[in-house]
Amino acid sequence: MPKTLITGCSSGFGLAIAQKFLEAGWDVIATMRTPRNDLLPANDRLAILPLDVTSADSIAKAVEAAGTIDALVNNAGVGMLNVLEGTEMSKIRELFETNVFGAMAMTKAVLPQMRNRRSGVIVNVSSTVTVRPLPALSVYSASKAALNAFTESLALEAALFGIRAKLVLPGSAPTTGFGKNAVSRMGMEIPEPYEVFVRDYLTELRSGTEVTTADAVAEAVWRSVTEIDAPMMIPAGADAETAFREAGNLLA
Repeated sequence: MPKTLITGCSSGFGLAIAQKFLEAGWDVIATMRTPRNDLLPANDRLAILPLDVTSADSIAKAVEAAGTIDALVNNAGVGMLNVLEGTEMSKIRELFETNVFGAMAMTKAVLPQMRNRRSGVIVNVSSTVTVRPLPALSVYSASKAALNAFTESLALEAALFGIRAKLVLPGSAPTTGFGKNAVSRMGMEIPEPYEVFVRDYLTELRSGTEVTTADAVAEAVWRSVTEIDAPMMIPAGADAETAFREAGNLLA
């Protein structure tokens, strides 16, 4: 059976992606910083491994334990909702360590085996903030834009050896907690001059009817992996498709 390694499986998109591949008959390596065996149904095709994508040692151990990897899904990421003025440079670097450098490090770790086999797929989970700019997300958007540029160039390099690199771009997740969690997780507060603006923006964002479900992201990742001629970028979710249309992108 083909095997996929998925990062960031402790919740949301990662869990849904792991479940999708398990149901399709794949062997799945579901990784998370703190492994939990109660998140996914027991399955002899499932292995749950510890993985911190910001740690070279953790990456090396996980990839060695996984063995052959036919598809790598770089889903692990952290959010940050704040205006630039309220964001410390140390927090910016922390965000890039996971969202950009973590994906790069994971990719470097699996490329040699894929290159030797002349096959494999790498899917990076980005965001539609890269095609539809939103306020209070300047740093987060920059990290995802960097991931996009990295993936598009990587695709040209990897194609020399029969390896495909793809992007999945979710829209807004169906939760009102993202903004609060994305701020508190990084230990920051919105600067007073921006408080009313950000509060009103979050209220407007939460009132939207179109959202991206975890299942929609899982389906987009599945399509990226299994369809040989899948587009370079695939929007995931109704609001993601709207964002692509508004940005003038052609959907497949």
